[in-house]
Amino acid sequence: MKLNYFISFFTALTILSGCSSTKKIETLKPEPDDASPLIYDSTPSFINLPITVKLSDIENQTNTFLNGLIYEDNNIEDDDIEIKIWKQAPIKIQNDPANPNKKIKTILPLRATIKYRIGTKKLGVEFYDTREFNLNGVITLSSETTLSNWKLSTKTQFKSLDWKESPTMMVFGKNMPITYLINPAISIFKNELEKTIDEAIEQSMDFKPNVLQAVEKISTPFKMDDTYETWLRIVPIEIYSTNAKLKKDSFLMEMGMKCNMETIIGKQPEAKFNSSKIALKPVTKIPNQISANIAAISSYVEASKIMTKNFAGQEFGEGSKKITVKNVAIWHKNGKMIIALDVLGYINGTLYLNGIPQYNSQTKEIYFDQLDYVLDTKSKLMRTANWLAQGYILRKMEENCRYSIQTNLEDGKKSMAAYLKNYSPMPGVFVNGKMEDIQFDKIQLTNQAIIAFIKINGTVNVSVNGLK
Repeated sequence: MKLNYFISFFTALTILSGCSSTKKIETLKPEPDDASPLIYDSTPSFINLPITVKLSDIENQTNTFLNGLIYEDNNIEDDDIEIKIWKQAPIKIQNDPANPNKKIKTILPLRATIKYRIGTKKLGVEFYDTREFNLNGVITLSSETTLSNWKLSTKTQFKSLDWKESPTMMVFGKNMPITYLINPAISIFKNELEKTIDEAIEQSMDFKPNVLQAVEKISTPFKMDDTYETWLRIVPIEIYSTNAKLKKDSFLMEMGMKCNMETIIGKQPEAKFNSSKIALKPVTKIPNQISANIAAISSYVEASKIMTKNFAGQEFGEGSKKITVKNVAIWHKNGKMIIALDVLGYINGTLYLNGIPQYNSQTKEIYFDQLDYVLDTKSKLMRTANWLAQGYILRKMEENCRYSIQTNLEDGKKSMAAYLKNYSPMPGVFVNGKMEDIQFDKIQLTNQAIIAFIKINGTVNVSVNGLK
């Protein structure tokens, strides 16, 4: 009797168990790869930086460099001449109308004192007579310009001299007009004036320190996003420059920079700027567009939240055999993405899928190609819920295993826009420009995030206003 009772009880449990609408499935979790720093391959970006320097800035720099006594030669023994030249008023530098867009004209108001010694030395006896000339006028010079080794160089020629006062010579302690004598003697000091102007412009117009200072400022990591502590870091590699060209009231110098653009999550990274490692190279031509490669980072935590929302309110299966996905988690393993789906309903437990992330340029979404159940999950489903392992339901799940990186792309574009809207890395230097549409390049997986590399094309203009 007891034996029949136990058999009947066991049969009843079996029937009840078979009729239960819930089954527990225990699957092995594919462990994520070991943690390591977020490092990814970077593709160099090429940024075009055409520099515009106004002649007024060169004028200001030259006036700062040349002040008061601008030339002095106190040795009369070498060539029988002593010369002192003072700047009387600010120097004017402008486009030379006789050679527009090729030469600059320099107008220099000056006062000069010239001592000229005439005489001889015979049998140990010196016979000398020294005369002092006083000049007050405006010198006009014309200069050819070149950019060599990041310095603006000029080759200046004397053009004319207009007297404010008639030249005089000291005779018996009095200044006597000698205009008719001094005009032919201008060659005494014109070569010195030409040399003085050339040296002043070259020493005051060394662009290298300004360029490197501006690049250093641009290389300071820029915070793109507060929520995910995302930073954009520019690492310069090489800087290129063409010869300067004179156009109207400005010098145009085409520059370009080869750099790496890195996006980093976490605390503010250190700047990777080392002026001694940046090569400055002269070139003949630089394209007029920028090509920037930026990494848009989607952390696995962020992507998991988005995909969990995709599954909200959806059921998979039919009839009494249905499940809902309550939570999604993703991580990286062996070059693929693991997608963990926590399910409730006819089956309770966690289903593990794997796939390769791809990008849909039309919808700007990351999706997973070749999505399938992890081997252990698939084998257990074949034994407990074969209907769930069928391709039809898997494909329906696959439709929700995707998320848009539109926000990431827009953040990348905004980060670049910050540099293109009157950005001033240093006093007197302003960066402006515009960008075209963002283009997707490739996807790279790390242990912490999916990195979507994007390309941005556009134009950049750097103007110098009030160079210091």
